[in-house]
Amino acid sequence: MGLLQGLLRARKLLLVVCVPLLLLPLPVLHPSSEASCAYVLIVTAVYWVSEAVPLGAAALVPAFLYPFFGVLRSNEVAAEYFKNTTLLLVGVICVAAAVEKWNLHKRIALRMVLMAGAKPGMLLLCFMCCTTLLSMWLSNTSTTAMVMPIVEAVLQELVSAEDEQLVAGNSNTEEAEPISLDVKNSQPSLELVFVNEESTADLTTLMHNENLNGVPSSTNPIKTANQHQGKKQHSSQEKPQVLTPSPRKQKLNRKYRSHHDQMICKCLSLSISYSATIGGLTTIIGTSTSLIFLEHFNNQYPAAEVVNFGTWFLFSFPISLIMLVVSWFWMHWLFLGCNFKETCSLSKKKKTKREQLSEKRIQEEYEKLGDISYPEMVTGFFFILMTILWFTREPGFVPGWDSFFEKKGYRTDATVSVFLGFLLFLIPAKKPCFGKKNDGENREHSLGTEPIITWKDFQKTMPWEIVILVGGGYALASGSKSSGLSTWIGNQMLSLSSLPPWAVTLLACILVSIVTEFVSNPATITIFLPILCSLSETLHINPLYTLIPVTMCISFAVMLPVGNPPNAIVFSYGHCQIKDMVKAGLGVNVIGLVIVMVAINTWGVSLFHLDTYPVWARVSNITDQA
Repeated sequence: MGLLQGLLRARKLLLVVCVPLLLLPLPVLHPSSEASCAYVLIVTAVYWVSEAVPLGAAALVPAFLYPFFGVLRSNEVAAEYFKNTTLLLVGVICVAAAVEKWNLHKRIALRMVLMAGAKPGMLLLCFMCCTTLLSMWLSNTSTTAMVMPIVEAVLQELVSAEDEQLVAGNSNTEEAEPISLDVKNSQPSLELVFVNEESTADLTTLMHNENLNGVPSSTNPIKTANQHQGKKQHSSQEKPQVLTPSPRKQKLNRKYRSHHDQMICKCLSLSISYSATIGGLTTIIGTSTSLIFLEHFNNQYPAAEVVNFGTWFLFSFPISLIMLVVSWFWMHWLFLGCNFKETCSLSKKKKTKREQLSEKRIQEEYEKLGDISYPEMVTGFFFILMTILWFTREPGFVPGWDSFFEKKGYRTDATVSVFLGFLLFLIPAKKPCFGKKNDGENREHSLGTEPIITWKDFQKTMPWEIVILVGGGYALASGSKSSGLSTWIGNQMLSLSSLPPWAVTLLACILVSIVTEFVSNPATITIFLPILCSLSETLHINPLYTLIPVTMCISFAVMLPVGNPPNAIVFSYGHCQIKDMVKAGLGVNVIGLVIVMVAINTWGVSLFHLDTYPVWARVSNITDQA
């Protein structure tokens, strides 16, 4: 028994050692570039799927195995780990760090909630719209971690649930204490960090104990950046802390005054996770999966200049809008019933006392933020300016500002984001006085010459693991292309040529939707992209007809707490059970799949010219065969 327990504890180490040894006959018995590349690809994929090592560390496997087996030179592999998308991400993270540091996201969220009121139906719609809007520009994890404490505070006032009681093993009850999350806590942190967005490695501990469901989380009083200075264990900006439960043997029961109150809590909590996913689809920077797709596509088809921020937004914004509305109806029908007239009324006369208290609580939280500060205004201006410059660079229907330059094609979306991100390191956070004294002079005096963001702020938010993971995917794709493995895989899929293109795309979307529930999103898309590119070229289908729907469907990991970090954050608040997530998530998954398939076969065809096999795909195919 002791030996078995020891093997279980060392299962990851055994997997790391045994998998390469068991697969070693493949390149030894078949000494070819294709077999060697397949060996590296399978070993890396197993490491990613099993998460025996961190995702970023597993992405480094091609960096040393490709040169060992003679697939790629070391300098060729190294060049794959830093691409144009990395620079795009650097600039975006600069703006995101400024938004989170100066609490612009919280001001936007609270203001939208105030506009909606406290009726359950309208509150649900408002929180979903707010979360979707924020998730377009921030990571899904960051958005969920920021919005959920606000939702929990509103629910406490709206539902007025009874005090949670811990039922000890000896049948004695005592008041449940809030569980704080700090550096001493062994539980994984679910703070506002982009790097954790699609990683599930550290989130499996949330499912370790069945007593997790029903464990409440609480938020510490939010402090300003000045109050946090000098404390290493706290960030320098205001952050809602998401509290994960410590392992305990006690069982926590959450009691509600009525079944309707419990349904409201479930509905609002789950809607945050789903709307964060919907918002992430809207922009090319919304999720790491879309960034991985963009760089892989540009690397695989360098002559194709059809996918950029503007074209992706034009295609995905209607999808997100339709998904948001249909998902709202689905969640409302599933948890709140069909009485839309009562739950969505804006009349002040019909508000209950609890709803009035809830609105008062939200108003108080908003007033604590005070007047909008100078750093918030600067951050908001840069936020809007970046979006405008992205849209107007190459809008497609009219010449963009890139046409003003003599040399075309030198500037990308990364150029804009890095330039504006660089300026945030220079602009001081203190408003220029020009000899005049302001009311907030005391507060701004403490900022001194500190810029809008510091390098420490950027470093704390920059997802280096995702950068390495993306680079590993590019290295695998480059090796598959140069060794001829991608061509061999494509030839094995000729049997699918009898199926219509829409059926091939649908099957691929269903497959990745299932896989991504158990495998991290970046790992899933990195594994499937080279295969789908080869499949599209073999069947003479426009690669975008398959790649774009699959990229979107990979984000629909909404049925299990371990599917993605937003699910785990919502689950940790204890309002919903796994069966609730499966039931609601299945509906959202089906809704998303149907809408994406309709979109790619309607306005997607005219936007990306999907009804023809493009020249840039033929050129890439000829290059591969050569």
